[in-house]
Amino acid sequence: MSESNESIPTQLARVALWVSILGSFLTPFMGSAINVALPEISKEFNMNAIALGWVATSYLLAAAIVLVPIGRMADIHGRKRIYLLGIIIYTTASLFCGLASNGTQLIVYRVIQGFGGAMMFSTATAILVSVYPAEKRGKALGLVVASVYIALSAGPFLGGFMTHYLGWRSIFLFNIPLGLVVIGLVLGKLKGEWAEARGEKFDWIGSFVYAVSILGVIYGLSVLPSLQGAIYIAIGMLFFVIFFILQTKLKYPVLDLHHFTKNRVFAFSNLAALINYSATFAVAFLLSLYLQYVKGMEPQQAGLILVAQPVMMALFSPLAGRLSDKLEARLLASAGMAITVIGLTILAFFNENTSIGSILFSLILLGFGFALFSSPNTNAVMSSVEKRFLGLASATLSTMRLTGQMFSMGIAMLIMNIYIGKMKINMDHFPNFLSAMKLAFVVFAIMCVIGVFASLVRGKEKKLLSS
Repeated sequence: MSESNESIPTQLARVALWVSILGSFLTPFMGSAINVALPEISKEFNMNAIALGWVATSYLLAAAIVLVPIGRMADIHGRKRIYLLGIIIYTTASLFCGLASNGTQLIVYRVIQGFGGAMMFSTATAILVSVYPAEKRGKALGLVVASVYIALSAGPFLGGFMTHYLGWRSIFLFNIPLGLVVIGLVLGKLKGEWAEARGEKFDWIGSFVYAVSILGVIYGLSVLPSLQGAIYIAIGMLFFVIFFILQTKLKYPVLDLHHFTKNRVFAFSNLAALINYSATFAVAFLLSLYLQYVKGMEPQQAGLILVAQPVMMALFSPLAGRLSDKLEARLLASAGMAITVIGLTILAFFNENTSIGSILFSLILLGFGFALFSSPNTNAVMSSVEKRFLGLASATLSTMRLTGQMFSMGIAMLIMNIYIGKMKINMDHFPNFLSAMKLAFVVFAIMCVIGVFASLVRGKEKKLLSS
């Protein structure tokens, strides 16, 4: 489909916007809601701390493995086609997650759900950019970002409420009606197809090598400190080197690496995003367990407290985005990450007697820091490339987000494995759990310090997008 901006039907743009908003709501809502339900899932399926971690991580790992290849496949075969297949897979997997009879089944269905989720968010933004005029694109993307933060805000609260009154399965079943609405919109209202790379070859070998590298590193992290874990990580890193070499030699690579090697702002902005997500995503996972096990809260109480962070993100991200149009994004983003360091440092001093006020204060700091970082950093990435590379920029940021989330959970699971192992969390293990949690937050704070420097050295963005 190749039409001028002026000839694009307004109705098509609105439908694309709603498809993107609803799709962007589903996946982060699930991610934040499921954290609150983990203790109830553990109780029903008798799962230990490591297995519980895989309920969250399996989805992220599956999505990260296929995100880049699926994005490339969508450019070749059609973004709407891949998006539709993704929402169908995601909705069906949500049903099976809600009907799971044991922990293993739940993790398997979460993997399938991750494949569907990757198909959705690797194509939704690209479809939106394809149908919206440049002068209205920022507002549309802002609404999509707002839906993500609304989902993150609603997830802990609604997840806790549904877990308490309807059971944890209701969180998965909640996805089904929304998924059916999106399927109906795509089939009935989203006319046209977008496949600018139609006819180009798909890099199957590179996609396989990429998947093995991600799988090796993340699975290896989860089974450390065993020798087996170190071997898996080494294999993953070896395949990553092979992947890098392959991508520089192919005419149609699955991931064009020239933007990393020749565009300083693009490369370091993405690196900063990777570090930031790696240092913050597992905070909700750890605090959910802390609030319910150590502090003895009900799921809905824990959810109400955890919602403080995404609420701050939703409130201040638009302001930070507007500021990044006037001030250097690297300064705003670096300041945001520095505030995140302070919040993580406070978390590292938590114990069984920490007040609710201190917990809320640290979450507010984290939310404000992330808001100050996220919008300006996204603006820097999207402004550092020419218009024909907007899809690549969006897909790369999504990859950094998912990879960072995986690393965050991998680090948390590694530390939990060292301190608690495969035992269930109970009162006898509270001291070990608190030690593991504190160490995780120290590691995350150190990572964010490194991220501040990565953000600062990116250089001044040239605003290529507006040229």
